Amino acid sequence: MTPSALWASLALLLFTFMFQSEAAQKGNRTLNSDKPALLQLSDYLLTHYRKGVRPVQDWRRTTNVAIDVMVYAILSVDEKNQVLTTYIWYRQHWIDEFLRWNPEDFDNITQMSLPTQSIWVPDILINEFVDVGKSPDIPYVYVRHHGEVQNLKPIQVVTACSLDIYNFPFDVQNCSLTFTSWLHNIRDINISLWRQPELVKFDKSVFMNQGEWELLYVLSQFREFSVEGSDSYAEMKFYVVIRRRPLFYAVSLLLPSVFLMVMDIVGFYLPPDSGERVSFKITLLLGYSVFLIIVSDTLPATAIGTPLIGVYFVVCMALLVISLTETILIVRLVHKQDLQPHVPDWVKHLVLERATILLCIRDRKKFYPSRGQSSDISRHLENNDSTAQLNHYGCENLREYERVAGARPLPAPLAQGESSPVVASILQEISAIRQFLEKRDEFRDIAREWLQVGYVLDVLLFRVYLVAVLAYSITLGTLWSVWQYA
Repeated sequence: MTPSALWASLALLLFTFMFQSEAAQKGNRTLNSDKPALLQLSDYLLTHYRKGVRPVQDWRRTTNVAIDVMVYAILSVDEKNQVLTTYIWYRQHWIDEFLRWNPEDFDNITQMSLPTQSIWVPDILINEFVDVGKSPDIPYVYVRHHGEVQNLKPIQVVTACSLDIYNFPFDVQNCSLTFTSWLHNIRDINISLWRQPELVKFDKSVFMNQGEWELLYVLSQFREFSVEGSDSYAEMKFYVVIRRRPLFYAVSLLLPSVFLMVMDIVGFYLPPDSGERVSFKITLLLGYSVFLIIVSDTLPATAIGTPLIGVYFVVCMALLVISLTETILIVRLVHKQDLQPHVPDWVKHLVLERATILLCIRDRKKFYPSRGQSSDISRHLENNDSTAQLNHYGCENLREYERVAGARPLPAPLAQGESSPVVASILQEISAIRQFLEKRDEFRDIAREWLQVGYVLDVLLFRVYLVAVLAYSITLGTLWSVWQYA
């Protein structure tokens, strides 16, 4: 053996002896000391610890921080301010090379809790933060003997989110939580996912599933980005996908509107020649206006969009106005026919022939008013001004005839010359009565014609209105169904 090899062997033996002697003294000091093992371990770890320095022996080594998110509750969704408030359980762990020990030297302690303020903690924040939530303060972290640090804490997260309310109340919102180091680049701190993405996606073990919103899944995505050509940074993005439960809004918003629209359609079965239909539809329109005022506070509002249900309410209001306008026109058509001429031939051709074929009406006689309706119309016509004039004229002649006949009773045998004035008077009265009856029949025919035209137009407009309402309702129902189960 050469002298150099001999000196090397002696140095190795000396180093081994000194290390074993120091370890034995340290073990004896731990076992024989009056301090508890946890205090001795805390003093051992924190006496010369520098929390301002990244805990690596080699500065070229990257500190890998694994994070995890578990959604506990959806507290509120503010559509107007585009803010989402959630309550999450946040977990992260990393390796601190300055917090390692041999469990055998400290009464087999493999893990302990240390104050968060006393050790190095990565500066990982959420980019979407807009307000500091009321989160409980957890002042400790868990440290294992091989240097693994676990930081587990609940956080109330108030973040900005682009909320799309067009599909309300069947809307699905997708809000992101982006975790990244605010200062350190990817060479110093890298971020990874603690669990598998599939486990994170469908984990609802701690979610409180009793509120307005339902958690669908949580997607995770890692991305490396740079700002204006500077160093690259690592970020972990979690997409929290939630869906609103629409039952409350369907019962309180959609069903009342549907009921009012159904009553408007039923109102078409009231006779068009009666004034009750106009008052009925005006009452419906006023009721719908009050309904919109009541539900205006329930609808979400944003500065960039309007929900489809708001458009639905406006269109329903417009349909009610169109229905009222149609009713007013029909009522105006079938009333005051004594002031109108006969129905033009082209109207009869288009309405009573072409329209009846289009509407599949084979028997047009059912549009003729019954005797009761004719009597009502005749009584109505007898009360108007022109009929009153004819009535007045006929009644005056009859009263004059009775007065003359009562004052001068006619003898049985009269000469032909003497009876001429009386016969002329009687013929004049008969002519007046005949003119009155002919005029009344003419008014009745005009009323019957216009009433028939009004009935046909009413059926035509009712079917057009019904088709428009059904098409609009089916379109909205299909869209909402597709959005709900998409």
